Amino acid sequence: MENLKIGKFEISNRLFVGTGKYGTYEIMQKALDASACQVVTVAVRRERLVDAQGRSLLDFLDLSRYIILPNTAGCFSAEDAIRVAMLGRELLKKQGNAGAGWVKLEVLGDKKTLLPDPVGTLEATRELVKEGFTVLAYTSDDPRSAVRLKEAGAASVMPAGSPIGSGQGILNPLNISLCLELLKEGDARFPVIVDAGVGTASDVTIAMELGADGVLLNTGVAHAKDPVKMAQAMRHALEAGRLSYQAGRIGKKRYATASSPFDGVISYIPGE
Repeated sequence: MENLKIGKFEISNRLFVGTGKYGTYEIMQKALDASACQVVTVAVRRERLVDAQGRSLLDFLDLSRYIILPNTAGCFSAEDAIRVAMLGRELLKKQGNAGAGWVKLEVLGDKKTLLPDPVGTLEATRELVKEGFTVLAYTSDDPRSAVRLKEAGAASVMPAGSPIGSGQGILNPLNISLCLELLKEGDARFPVIVDAGVGTASDVTIAMELGADGVLLNTGVAHAKDPVKMAQAMRHALEAGRLSYQAGRIGKKRYATASSPFDGVISYIPGE
């Protein structure tokens, strides 16, 4: 599979996997390994970096193997998201990780729906781009909101398949397709990553078959009955979906089309 370029970053695996919600850090380690991901996303907010035993999440990530994508999960204003993004950049600089300088931007509207605040997201995108960040902006599947984020300087736009952690999959394939079409107008290489709502492997395949450049997921693996097996499934689903998209599916038809032609068939009559 060809590499994916997002701003100054270039990655070889298009599956982005989160680090939250796992039962233990040890299970997280095994799931990340099984997914074969290169990029892992980490919520920067201080309370999310330490578990109940006081252990640091970063101690369980091989920083020489993974590129950390810091995210602003849990932020409900542009100001808060900008501050957290700055903190994440400084933290990764100290760790010497290649992820310093990019951010998955989330500015949420409320705690019940966890849907993105379009105004706050746009405001934060503009400011972080000015600060030199490579911004991957989380948004709804509204095509116009997605385009505005690209115009604001986002290096990638990440439309949601469905609400965060819902496991509902790609609820509106048409809107995702419209996002892809509009975002790639004039720039076919502009990276669009489907984020949020993935519940199982087929959801990943559908996203990739629509033409997405990658998929970011967390809960679908972390809360699976067997996170390690689900991580393996997600890995293969992404590869299959990408190949399927590149191959080009057949058109849908209302009626059947015979695999073998009827014309020229030699009839056989017993006894002749």
